[in-house]
Amino acid sequence: MKNQLSEAQIASYRENGFLVIENFLDAKELAHWQHTTQEAVDQRLAMTAAGVTSTETNRILSNQHNPDSYYAQVFTQCIKLLETHAGMKELMLDPRLGELAATLAGLEGIRIWHDQALFKPPFGNPTGWHLDNPYWSFSTRDTLSLWVALDEATLGNGCMWYIPGSHKTATWENSGIGQNMSDLFKVYPQWREIEPVACPCPAGSAVFHSGLTAHGAGANMTNKPRRAMTCGYLPDGSVFNGTQNILPDDYFHSLKIGDVLDNDALNPLVWKKPV
Repeated sequence: MKNQLSEAQIASYRENGFLVIENFLDAKELAHWQHTTQEAVDQRLAMTAAGVTSTETNRILSNQHNPDSYYAQVFTQCIKLLETHAGMKELMLDPRLGELAATLAGLEGIRIWHDQALFKPPFGNPTGWHLDNPYWSFSTRDTLSLWVALDEATLGNGCMWYIPGSHKTATWENSGIGQNMSDLFKVYPQWREIEPVACPCPAGSAVFHSGLTAHGAGANMTNKPRRAMTCGYLPDGSVFNGTQNILPDDYFHSLKIGDVLDNDALNPLVWKKPV
């Protein structure tokens, strides 16, 4: 794993709001990530088909229950796989990933918000431009996500696209991932003047992006899936903003705005700077 960052990479991430690390995983690691993720997704889909899902998973995926809906054809989305698959838990709790994310964001400690497999199906719909952090239960400019390409990500099968620097002027207004790719630019019309950057990359590459960087993906014009495994990170010490998102009902109802989100079972601390 390429888990050492140069000063230039850190500076590029902070300036642009995203960073591509090509060939982040070596061939053996990539094969392990591919097998583990596919197995975890297959297991989760079987559980879902059998009606064995948590309430927060049902809430997130309610619009995927109709396989013919637009959103269901954007990607197959399986969240919090580390809670149901031991191999995924081992991958996601790797402190090297936490240290990378924390170093890019300039944090002294970082937790997992949630992991998430995103498989864009063959001939899948494009992913509309959006921001991540406004969906989540905390509001901070220091959060970020990891996106690992399990298959080669190309212009033809739906690689990631970014609006560089958008994290600097983003607020917590957002648009949903709907059928209109450009809805986000109704909220942030000034971003129309910024040239988007495509990030095609080989399988095994990693892309980090800020939770406030505008991003999307094109359609999958091929007859094969474009698979990615992702993880959103929670800066240690972040506080509850009133949004439920993935929080279980009992925990959500126990919180008040301003409470620190430090539940180690739900949001494990994956790295902390040594004293």
